[in-house]
Formats: sequence, C-alpha cells, structure tokens
Amino acid sequence: MIPSERLKGIETFVATADAGSFTAAAEQLHLTSSAVSKSVARLEDRLGTRLFERTTRRLALTDAGAAFYRTCVRVLADLEEAEAVLAAQHSEPMGRLRLDAPATFGRLRVWPLLLQFSQQHPHLRPHVSLTDRFVDLLEEAIDVAVRIGGPDHWPTSVGHRYLGCERLIFCASPDYLARNGTPTSPAELSRHDAVLYGKADGTTGPWLIAHDAGMIERRTMEGRIIVGNGEAQVAAVKAGCGIAQLATWLVCDEIARGELVQILPELTTDGLPLNLVWPIGRQLQPKVDAMLELLAAELLID
Repeated sequence: MIPSERLKGIETFVATADAGSFTAAAEQLHLTSSAVSKSVARLEDRLGTRLFERTTRRLALTDAGAAFYRTCVRVLADLEEAEAVLAAQHSEPMGRLRLDAPATFGRLRVWPLLLQFSQQHPHLRPHVSLTDRFVDLLEEAIDVAVRIGGPDHWPTSVGHRYLGCERLIFCASPDYLARNGTPTSPAELSRHDAVLYGKADGTTGPWLIAHDAGMIERRTMEGRIIVGNGEAQVAAVKAGCGIAQLATWLVCDEIARGELVQILPELTTDGLPLNLVWPIGRQLQPKVDAMLELLAAELLID
C-alpha cells in the first residue's frame, strides 16, 4: 500500500518543477511556501538524492530530478486517466489518448479518422505523433500505434491486430508515358527512369518484381530521383520524373483522378504488413477500445 504522504510529495514536487519556485507552487497548491519546501525536502531525503539545484533566483532540476519529474508526470496522468474512466462508468471515451503512426500513412489515412473521432468524443484529448522513427510504446506511454512492418512475433507486453498487407503497384504520370513509352514487360522497367525511396542508412528500397510460381525478385535500381518521403516520391512521379513502385494507399486518389496510371498490373505484389499495436491491457479502457475498433474497421486491407 502506498502511503498518502508519498503521493502528496509527488504532486508538490511536480508543481514546484512546473512553477520554478516554492512560492509560485505554494500559490497554486494553496499552501505556504514553507510547507512546499519541507515537502520537497522530505521527498529528497526519502529518495536519497537532490532533485533541485537551489539558487537565489530560481530552482532548477538536477539530472536525477528531471528523470524523476518525467516519471511523476506520467504517474499523475495515469491516475487522472483512471479517475476519468471510473467517472465515465466505462462507457464514454475521454481523457488523454496517445497515438503514434508512420508519418505519411498517419497524415493521409489515420489523421482524418482521429479528427472525426475527437469531434464525436469532445472529452477526449488526443496527443498524436506522426513519425518514422522507432517509438517504444511503453517508454513513451503510447496507447495505440499503427505499424507498417514490424517483427514476426510481437512481445507478450504488446497486443496487436493484423490488418493485412500493403499492395504495391508500378505507376507513372500520363505525360511521362507519352514521352517515354509504356513498359510492357519487367525487363523494360530497367530502361526507364526510376523514382526510388531513400532509407536513412543511405540505401534505396528495391523494387519487388513478382514472377511465376510466386517468386519475388528484389531488384536494386539506379534512381533518377531518390527521396526519403512517400508524399515527395508521389509528387516526383506526378511531375513526370519516372516510374515508381508505390503502395496503393498512397496513390489511390491520384490514380482515380487520372494524375497517375498503373502500369504492368500483373506485377502487383504484397508489401509490408499493417498492424495495430498497444500495450497489453490498455484495450480495456473505453478510449483505447473505441479507437482500436475504428482504426481496424477503416484501415483494414482486403
């Protein structure tokens, strides 16, 4: 059982760190400056480390204090979330919702869904990161994440739901094909300009060429243009810079409008898997369960 004094000490410490002084924190907490100072001192004694560097003008967190502050903020936020869930009687999605998704896929496919979801649930406070860097769900307190690619076996601490695989197609602009001709076989692809995806390590993503009997060839191409962003890659293809192999979710609108044309449709192949992932047990919270159901229904790949 956690003593109530320990929790009070955490709240006082966080308020002091946020306010930058004992006096300002005391005003926010409706306590005396002496009471706040003594509470922080007791916390430092219990932890056996200094949390603040004290100067005549301002308090500054030590390195240990900054690390402890991040943990305390997360703990207090979790307590707030737990109270919100109980107050809503486990029915209405509310409180902070941390969601992470790949940058381009997130902006094009996930973000519109989240905006709609947040309008339907005004007590929800979404906090969204759209990034291609690796994000640790537990370390960064993520409630729901969308993952393109990932391990063959997810850790037991993570729940996951498979939504299907990307479908990869070759496409080009009508202008490029009018100037350079339309390839009619895989061999002809090598004679065309290629717009390739550039990885962070300096390499490029290979083209996946589907052959008979289900064999997939990974063909490394020389790119006329190499870019590490999916939307910029689409823009280059639309501008007539060459042919690219792209996921259908990225170019379906452009193809429907006639801005891009699919070529060699028989070479359509599977790309990376799409998954929803979340820290195990979080799906019991109404906000997480509702978000998972919406994303699973709207992002499912047939």
